[in-house]
Amino acid sequence: MPTQEEQNLDILSTLHYVMGVITFLLASIPIIHLVIGIVIIASGLHGEEQVPQILGWIFVILASILIVGGWIFAVLIIFAGRRLKERRSYNFCLVISFLECLIIPLGTVLGIFTIINLTKESVKALFEGGQVK
Repeated sequence: MPTQEEQNLDILSTLHYVMGVITFLLASIPIIHLVIGIVIIASGLHGEEQVPQILGWIFVILASILIVGGWIFAVLIIFAGRRLKERRSYNFCLVISFLECLIIPLGTVLGIFTIINLTKESVKALFEGGQVK
């Protein structure tokens, strides 16, 4: 029979998977800006109203950074969920929990609850014992 701490970690693990998917989807929104930048670069918008190509490059570069960074963060959140389930990589899970607090409001709530649970001595003992479910 799993203890309350183990049940909490399993729930937090599942919520990390969900948060990772939400983060991935939100990080995909700048694809719109990426397409706009590519259109500006490709077409040049010839005519009386010309848009400088540098504007297109700014759109492409910033959107690419946001997309790739968001996708990497989403993968890290999902990986932290897996590590919570396995009761491994305590420090990694704690760091990701702090970083999740930047994703307002859902990430903040999940991050705080994860931090609260991870700082309990009984949960630290689970990670040190390496109990795998």
